[in-house]
Amino acid sequence: MAAASESEVVQICRDLIRIDTSNFGDDSGPGERKAAEHVATLLDEVGIESELVESAPGRTSLVARWGNQDSPKPGLLIHGHLDVVPAQAADWQVDPFAGEIVDDYLFGRGAVDMKDFDAIVLSVVRERQRAGRIPDRPITLVFTADEEAGGVMGAHWLVDHRPDLLEGCTEAIGEVGGFSTEVAGQRLYLIETGEKGISWLRVTAQGTAGHGSMAAPDNALVHLSRALVAIGEHQWPAAPGPSMEQLFAKVRELTGDESTDPDALLKHFGPAVRMLGAGVRNSTNPTMLQAGYKHNVVPGEAVAFVDGRYLPGHGDTFVADVQKVAGKRVTVESHISDIALEYPFTGDLVDAMTLALHRHDPDAHVAPFVMSGGTDAKSWSQLGITSYGFAPLRLPGDLDFTALFHGVDERVPLDALEFGCQVLDEFLDLV
Repeated sequence: MAAASESEVVQICRDLIRIDTSNFGDDSGPGERKAAEHVATLLDEVGIESELVESAPGRTSLVARWGNQDSPKPGLLIHGHLDVVPAQAADWQVDPFAGEIVDDYLFGRGAVDMKDFDAIVLSVVRERQRAGRIPDRPITLVFTADEEAGGVMGAHWLVDHRPDLLEGCTEAIGEVGGFSTEVAGQRLYLIETGEKGISWLRVTAQGTAGHGSMAAPDNALVHLSRALVAIGEHQWPAAPGPSMEQLFAKVRELTGDESTDPDALLKHFGPAVRMLGAGVRNSTNPTMLQAGYKHNVVPGEAVAFVDGRYLPGHGDTFVADVQKVAGKRVTVESHISDIALEYPFTGDLVDAMTLALHRHDPDAHVAPFVMSGGTDAKSWSQLGITSYGFAPLRLPGDLDFTALFHGVDERVPLDALEFGCQVLDEFLDLV
């Protein structure tokens, strides 16, 4: 391969970062059209036709067929999203949309989430296509719009309006998995086998409106404030499911720590505990407030919004559980919701991911985990597609990688991009 700073995967990633696809969640951003057209050009250069699909003007996803479409094997979906969360340039060391390389790291919004994997996929597909190394399995490549706002204009729209584009796919790989962390000085690669459900909540308090200078014992703001403190400070109990129990078994193996306390075992992960710790319990974080219209008027209503995430299997009871925590002076209702997922860490696809990692990092350990957030996998599940997070990156042990998702100075090591290409190429030989 070429030197890391000159390799195609790095250049593709830089070019994608330089196309601003910020998703503000309200259609005020630039959209994904320009990035989708760039991806289409990269595929067309090696003879792969693609289709651009728009859910609304500028909200563009791309779908392409690759691999042996006549193979009796079931189809594999390889997916990434083209949009990114916004970034404020003043907070960053470098321009978040310049794709700058500093100290062997590529900086930029999307460097981790997830234009890095988009670039890895495109680089590997282009190289294999040029060499005539076509996988003996039907492959569907999908680069979606709107993942950062729940996929309503992207993956969900494709499932609802163009399921024909995903026909034949039974399994998928995508973002937030396959990256390494360190436990007891040993590299452990985490493959996402599940993700928490989304339950974004509206919390409403009613009170008695009145003059701000008088006593107001029935103050909606006070009722709401007490409820939010209770919600925000509530310690949800640990309830690890099968994936996290397998992860903890691996931690015990690597550390000799025989504890059965999930929080004690999570401490072995260092900074990654922020993401991994969220995979063992429900969570509720107040995020927005709406109340009042004048300084000296006590409002009759106050509203807050809470980012709620629930573990697989907890969806039916989550809103009622939050209501109990919040108390009787407020009403808790679901505002936006999406399902939780968890798939077994077994089967041919899991074996291929594990073997590909071992061949390029013989000392690797591999285990599953449940991710705190959500991905387009929620949409694919509606078509019966089993999805795993597998965007392989070998990372420095001292890099606080999980903090880079949506974070300031988002960046990826150049050699991690190269490693990802090697592992994905190996994986395609195995599936």
